[in-house]
Amino acid sequence: MLTRIAGGRVVDPTAGRDAIGDVWIEDGRIVAPSDRAPDRTIDAAGCIVMAGGVEVHSHIAGGNVVLARLLLPELGISEPDAPNPHGSGRDVGLLYARMGYTTAVEPAMPPVNALATQLELAEIPLLDRGGLCVMGNDDQLLQLLRDRESADAVRDLVALNVATSRALGVKVINAGGADAFKDGAVRFSLDDEVPAYGLTSRKILDGLLDAVEALKVPHPLHVHCSNLGLPGADDSLIETLEAAEGRRIHFAHAQFYAYAAVDKDNPLTGGFMSAAPRIAEALARHPNATLDIGQVVFGQTATISLDILRQFSGRKAATPRKWIVNAGDAEGGGIVPFRYRDRGPTSSLQFAIGLEMMLLSPDPERTILTTDHPNGGPFTAYPRILHLLMDKEARDREVAAHPKVAAERSGLAAIEREYTVSEVAQLTRSGPAKLLGLADRGHLRPGARADIAVYRDQPDRTAMFARAHWVLKDGAVIVEDGEVVSWTRGRTLSLAVEADAGMARRTDSYLQGRFGAGLSTFTVPDAAFPDREVFEAVACRT
Repeated sequence: MLTRIAGGRVVDPTAGRDAIGDVWIEDGRIVAPSDRAPDRTIDAAGCIVMAGGVEVHSHIAGGNVVLARLLLPELGISEPDAPNPHGSGRDVGLLYARMGYTTAVEPAMPPVNALATQLELAEIPLLDRGGLCVMGNDDQLLQLLRDRESADAVRDLVALNVATSRALGVKVINAGGADAFKDGAVRFSLDDEVPAYGLTSRKILDGLLDAVEALKVPHPLHVHCSNLGLPGADDSLIETLEAAEGRRIHFAHAQFYAYAAVDKDNPLTGGFMSAAPRIAEALARHPNATLDIGQVVFGQTATISLDILRQFSGRKAATPRKWIVNAGDAEGGGIVPFRYRDRGPTSSLQFAIGLEMMLLSPDPERTILTTDHPNGGPFTAYPRILHLLMDKEARDREVAAHPKVAAERSGLAAIEREYTVSEVAQLTRSGPAKLLGLADRGHLRPGARADIAVYRDQPDRTAMFARAHWVLKDGAVIVEDGEVVSWTRGRTLSLAVEADAGMARRTDSYLQGRFGAGLSTFTVPDAAFPDREVFEAVACRT
């Protein structure tokens, strides 16, 4: 069927397009304008037409997400028939689709828990989705590095983990930090050593950066640095960026590292101030780097992380006073409830720093909007965040309502920049799609998947982005006037990478010795997903 979206303001920064025009669709793909009469016409006059939104970092499935729902059931309670971002997979899919998003990625999937995570991802409707395989604290990898085995062996182990977990990419969380924690570490930096292995965090990071490059994984190594949320954390991010030595690297929830110590001699007692200018300058100097923000918003949430060192330290601030910390195999991790206080000085400064980072960004395609859901707050805050980026007057009113420290210790109030609609498309569409290596989405050029969001052009950008007028998934309308009209099932995107047979045999033997169960126990099989085709292969870079 040939469909024409007619007369809208078509915004596609990848094609330099921002003008009134049409978008043509056939067989689920965007096609060149046709001389044929369309079978269906969607009147988009007075609307903005963009590619569907792409989410790169949102905790929407997996063991810690389930534990968070058990620990804080009250967080998922809402009015009858009102979807909740902390609720079920159905709610998650509905809320993303309502905002015009069509793809979302779970960023923390330990290989030993991959099957459970993939089963949950498959239950999220309306979206395509994927997961990132977490490595960097697992015993088998650290053994290879400790024993100075070849880069090829490390590469083969990474490939095997990606293949068996059916991941879209690789993430490292405070490389070596979880193992150092088990030996009593309370703070862990790039050149600190994991006692049980004699390896520095830098050495582990090097091995993973090289492996991801050797395998030509489209998404760069997704890095959660050490010392998250501490005064002076900006040093950790900059040191890690320099350690990449030009290799592609992506920094997760970078707002939590944009905290310069007010007193360098006493960083933990002197408080923090914005390091957004320093990080923006570093991003401009290093074209190999990208980051997502982890914007803080106000209200009750639950912090979810496999960074057990930071979660154990953060348990003292739990609100309400209940928490879970799991020092299990490999990563461990924990859930700590937290409330960002609307007029609290620390929360207000964090809020200001995230906005400042995006407004200072030298390239919106390399600075991706996230809230690190649910760690900085729910993803449903995106419309309001976009409004503040696009409207200086609204931003000034917001800053004026918060404690003076937010203006005194950040440069947000002095920034005049207002994001354009095209820059919003870079921040939420083309940039995330490029980052994940998904060439078939994030744009509206012929050949792209027909994942499209159509918004009524309104001065109130919060209302505009909160409820799309239409959303199309693979060319079919799934949302009209902010309501789901067709409950389609998306696909799970996984990287097409070959596993080495020798490493598979070696890992099978290792797992049998460690767990009493072989590699097949930890592999995500087709048989677990009967009755429908769930997975779609994503090619490695050429």
